[in-house]
Amino acid sequence: MTGLPNGLPRRLFIGGTWTDAADGATLPVDDPATGEILCRVADAGPKDARTAEDAAVRAQPEWARTAARARSEILRRAHEMVLDRTDDLARVMTAEMGKPLAEARGEVAYAAEFLRWFSEEAVRVEGGYGTLPDGRTRMLLGRRPVGPCLLITPWNFPLAMGARKIGPAVAAGCTMVLKPAPQTPLSSLALAAILQEAGLPDGVLNVVTTSRAGEVCEPLLRGGRIRKLSFTGSTEVGRLLLAQCADTVVRTSMELGGNAPFVVFDDADLDVAVDAAMVAKMRNMGEACTAANRFLVQRPVAGEFADRLAARMGALVVGPGTRDGVDVGPLIDAAGRSKVEELVADAVERGARVLVGGSTPDGPGYFYPPTVLTDVDPGSRLMETEIFGPVAAICVFDDEDEAVRRANDTPWGLVGYVFTEALHRALRVGERLEAGMVGINTGLVSNPAAPFGGVKQSGLGREGGRAGIEEFLEYQYLAVPVR
Repeated sequence: MTGLPNGLPRRLFIGGTWTDAADGATLPVDDPATGEILCRVADAGPKDARTAEDAAVRAQPEWARTAARARSEILRRAHEMVLDRTDDLARVMTAEMGKPLAEARGEVAYAAEFLRWFSEEAVRVEGGYGTLPDGRTRMLLGRRPVGPCLLITPWNFPLAMGARKIGPAVAAGCTMVLKPAPQTPLSSLALAAILQEAGLPDGVLNVVTTSRAGEVCEPLLRGGRIRKLSFTGSTEVGRLLLAQCADTVVRTSMELGGNAPFVVFDDADLDVAVDAAMVAKMRNMGEACTAANRFLVQRPVAGEFADRLAARMGALVVGPGTRDGVDVGPLIDAAGRSKVEELVADAVERGARVLVGGSTPDGPGYFYPPTVLTDVDPGSRLMETEIFGPVAAICVFDDEDEAVRRANDTPWGLVGYVFTEALHRALRVGERLEAGMVGINTGLVSNPAAPFGGVKQSGLGREGGRAGIEEFLEYQYLAVPVR
């Protein structure tokens, strides 16, 4: 299966209508496996952003009054439709960002589960009733949608990240302007079409694809009508957006960068640890904020772990994601691959040994081989920077305190991984890690039913789980004197 499905939207989605950019601009969508242009989509400008905002603001009052059960049923229908169209949606993702079709199908299921989860949460929003300490006043506590939202999604999980933001916003009764990453607009447009077909009213979801993010987003954040920003992306861009939100005190959720430690103690089951390392490192070609970035392995088992991981990594098949049997697709673009190349070169210059991979293949596309480095100097740039590629950098530690100190020695705190057969050590180290999520003897922490998010410079707020809908709700308290 190659190419894009027929009928795939390529225009802006505003107020329930598919439309061209006001100035007629378009942006190219590239195939990272070849470097060639797949297609062109509408490239929104500031005027289009204002039109989308107008549509969201107009739709907000009626959408907020819509029954929770009605919102729930829309999400449930969308969940079923996404699953029914798994192959088409997977082809879209593979074409625009490169992941193998099998992995893309897995993302479709992951995305659909967010729609199902929040369809269930929509009807479980609770308030409260109580007597205040004066004994004469009753407190009625209600929940209401925060209002029109700006949602900004990344390119690495284009369908799932859209669903993870749209799902709770729909469930809570918020309208939205969605700005997907310019590298991967097609998955978001396909999801918008499904939600429209599932019965989402006009203006509730508006999608503006654009290469002019600053021109499009900043006026919305400073304008006073957008009341919520949900952003997934780099910490650098997150800081900029937080500053833009300050003027009008826009409520924010930020899922930012990571620098995940993968800690293997000498009593770990190495079969489990290596299996988990393959998941934590190689999911999405390593292009994930949850990807294991720094492998910290206790000295007695470091050599064996490195050799076993290198054997597994070296056996992976690299190639276009549409090809049968391929395990590892291309990186997103030339800049992403150049970053990986530079980080590996820096580590090698500082004394790291390459066990497997480490050199860029010839030919078209943005491919980089699965790579394992040992004897990595702690001062190497890849120990301080999110690699976002298929590179495992292994360092050795001697005791628990050193492992925890080095794991926490980073401005980020999204996720950590701990491998040990001792329950007391697993709990003790897990609780000492400065991370919003910790995988104990597992390389996969993401789940729609669990709160996803980090601490320190990895972000603010949580997505998924019961906490996910809370990010789109406000409290309202009514004081009622009793005479």
